[in-house]
Amino acid sequence: MSTYDLIYLFKALHMIGFVSWFAALFYLPRLFIYHREAMDNQEPKRSILMEQFSLMESRLYHVIMTPAMIITFVGGFSMLYLYGWDYWIGNMWLHWKFGLVLLLVGYHHYNKKIMKRLAAGEKVMSSTKLRVYNEVPTLFLAAIILLAVFKSRLMFAYTFGGLIVFAVFLGVGIKYYKKIRKS
Repeated sequence: MSTYDLIYLFKALHMIGFVSWFAALFYLPRLFIYHREAMDNQEPKRSILMEQFSLMESRLYHVIMTPAMIITFVGGFSMLYLYGWDYWIGNMWLHWKFGLVLLLVGYHHYNKKIMKRLAAGEKVMSSTKLRVYNEVPTLFLAAIILLAVFKSRLMFAYTFGGLIVFAVFLGVGIKYYKKIRKS
């Protein structure tokens, strides 16, 4: 197998990994919202729901999300190794992407803290704040993909500005949704 074939193999692995990782990153905070809202129910419904959400969250985190993150890293670092050190040095967009991925890993691990606190019966955030928290991976995904596609700093600056506008609209949409839910 040639080096280019290996690069394509690891690129496919990287894509499969990040699609799976982001699917879990989107779903876990959604489970947190349901878990938090279950805390407001009366017994025995409250205990039953909280136990079920804790189980679902734990399985998602340990069986899907963390292995998908590892697969993403294996694919990404393997490509970087095959491209060589000069590729890393010569592509500043890759440094920015790596920085965003490190922040995303922090988000990943923070989810585990939230999961443990919710399992202990602690009201971590309101369901509205959790809904906002649920949109964080969307911003990461958009920023990382835009960076990987455009690679140019100027084009990325424009698209990142668009991403900020998107984040503002997202926040407004969440507030509007909250008003609709209350009425």
